[in-house]
Amino acid sequence: MAVKSPKTIATINFKGGVGKTTVTWCLGDVVSSFTDSKVLMFDLDAQMSLTQAIALNEGGTMNDKFQKWYESSIEREKTIFDALDKFARPRQHFDFPVGFDFIYQLTEDLHFVPSVEDLYWMELEVFDRDAVKDFIRRLLGKVANSPKLPQYDYILFDCPPSFTLLSYSVLSCCDLILIPVNPDYFASKGTNLILNSLKMRIEPFPLPKIGVFMNKTKTYGNSPTKETSFYMREVAHVCAEASRRQTIDADFFESWIPDRVGVKRAITTGGVPGDLLEPFKELWTEVTGYLS
Repeated sequence: MAVKSPKTIATINFKGGVGKTTVTWCLGDVVSSFTDSKVLMFDLDAQMSLTQAIALNEGGTMNDKFQKWYESSIEREKTIFDALDKFARPRQHFDFPVGFDFIYQLTEDLHFVPSVEDLYWMELEVFDRDAVKDFIRRLLGKVANSPKLPQYDYILFDCPPSFTLLSYSVLSCCDLILIPVNPDYFASKGTNLILNSLKMRIEPFPLPKIGVFMNKTKTYGNSPTKETSFYMREVAHVCAEASRRQTIDADFFESWIPDRVGVKRAITTGGVPGDLLEPFKELWTEVTGYLS
């Protein structure tokens, strides 16, 4: 039986504080909870925001089950860094079997590959670019062909807030780059910078589709404020201009995520707040429509 290829989505932004980690988690939770899809999430950020949030209970205490699994994963050298280290060794076979000692089961349909502190060394780029470029592609091949793992429908990557070798490996093989932006002065400026640099950064690989959307949207009467609407129009114009000038596929989504204080607690509480379910479902509908 042929192995199906999961759709791969990388959430990026080179500006901190835009909510990419929370967006990655909320999409993973919504998709795995309200569809028949199995989802795998990767935390590839050396700052480990998603991993640390998952490791904590709502009261700020450690999640004992995850902590024991995580410590065992490190001890057995079954982390994402260990996989990268083995892959990058010159003239050696990529011998790294993957199973549930590498992937943590958050729920039946939502699984997770955590980050580790060792990824900090990736930030210093101690690995060679050419040695790392096919890492994620090869690792996903192992995941897809492992008899110990389910067939995932979607794989989500929470990427670092800077362009690292690991980012390069992800963006060169993913189906969609998802960029959350906030309603502020840097929204259009930052989007323009990302779109102008992405194509050059991942050459010679083709640029995936790019979806940009407004996160932390300021609202009045359940609609974006006038100021936020202005920034939304500005970002939409940047996407349209980049698509025209660079012949890339960049789209500004109509769906948006409202600004809610409770969304930061979504990971530790184990679910998307009720008032954000519909916005994230709408965003996911637009994402899947764009991917098809």
